Parts: sequence; structure tokens; C-alpha cells
Amino acid sequence: MERLLDIPRSIAFYVAFYLGSVFVIGASAVALLGSTEAFRWMVDRWARWHRLCMRVLLGQTVRLEGEIPAGPVFVAIKHESYFEAIDLARLLHRPGVFAKSELMRIPIWGLVGDRYGLVEVQRDQGAKALRHMMAAAKRLSGEEGRPLVIFPEGTRVPLGTAPPLQSGFAGIYKLLGLPVVAIAVDSGRLYHRWWKRPGTITYKVVDLIPPGLPRDQAEARVHAAINHYNAS
Repeated sequence: MERLLDIPRSIAFYVAFYLGSVFVIGASAVALLGSTEAFRWMVDRWARWHRLCMRVLLGQTVRLEGEIPAGPVFVAIKHESYFEAIDLARLLHRPGVFAKSELMRIPIWGLVGDRYGLVEVQRDQGAKALRHMMAAAKRLSGEEGRPLVIFPEGTRVPLGTAPPLQSGFAGIYKLLGLPVVAIAVDSGRLYHRWWKRPGTITYKVVDLIPPGLPRDQAEARVHAAINHYNAS
């Protein structure tokens, strides 16, 4: 019976969340004409609306185990579903997010992402692109005091899999010189499916990694931490 209820719950969620998103997108477009702060506030409201729809319509709650230090830290997080991509603005205060260059090339989306604080990752584009990326990241963390976020495996991965970290993670870690907050998340089992299931999605802060470690040590600790639930 519980599984049968997943279908109407999920349909209600899709209708409510996406209709609400249309309103928020329209309001965000208006906010883009004004201040950047107003636009970022609207993105925060969108993430809150998503959480509300999850709780009321899907019966899903979100729990954070451990503490994420405030201010400029480098957050490395598992990516199992669209949940954490949407929820970052709820989990963290105005995060700057490393995003694939393909996303930044999408019309309108690229402008919106830049205004919010996405940092374009251009793989294999040489030293100039790397300097541009790091300048943007350090402006967000150093001048604005915002946390920086990366999905170090590079993209959304299926539940239960643990691919190696993308090669660019270690270089960014070294150049930023920030402590890494490594977070596991188990969203795939409940959220990454057409008919979503009720339950609790947990973020777990598994490791706090100091800056300056050798590349192999930093990568090994981050990989083990974000895949905490795979090892359980």
C-alpha cells in the first residue's frame, strides 16, 4: 500500500513544485533587473519551497548529522540526485558552486548562474581558464565570505556507485587553501526515482580535512568520506 501511495504523492509533488518554480523563475527574472541580493534571496525561497513540497507532499524530511563551519570552507559532497543540487541554497548560506562549463553555456541559465555565484569549470582549457576560475572562486570565498561547493565525482552518479574523483579536484583544493568539509548524502534511495518514497534524507559530515595535504591523501579522504553510505 505504501508503494501505491508513492505515485499520487509524486504527481502532486511534481505539479506543486514545478508550478511554484514557474512563479519563482518569473520573480527571479524581475529581481535580476534589480539587485543581485534580491535575486539570491529569491533562489533561497525556491530551495525552501522545494523542502516544503518534499515534506508535505512526499513525506520526506531532511537531516544534517554534524556541523558545517560557517564562512569560507570548501564543501565536497556526494551527488546522487537532483535533490542536493536544488537544496544547496538551503543547506548552506549563499554557496558558490563549481559547475561544468556546459551548464554555463545554456542561454539565460549561464547569466542566472553567474549572478548567483556559480564558478565555471573549464576542463583542459589551459592556465588562463584556470586563473579565471580561481579568481572567481577566491572572490566569493575571500571577499564575500561564502562557502564553495563541488561535486568531486564530477556529476550525478547512480546509487551505490563510487567512481574516482575528477582530476581537477586536487588542483582546486591546493590552490584554494581552504579546509574541506566532506559530506555524504543518501538521497538516491528516496528521491532519484520517478515515484519518490517517503523517509529521511541525511547529509552526514564525515570528515573535516585541513588544507595543504598531499594530493593522494586529500583525494583518498574525500573519496572515502562522500561514499560513507556505500561503505555502510
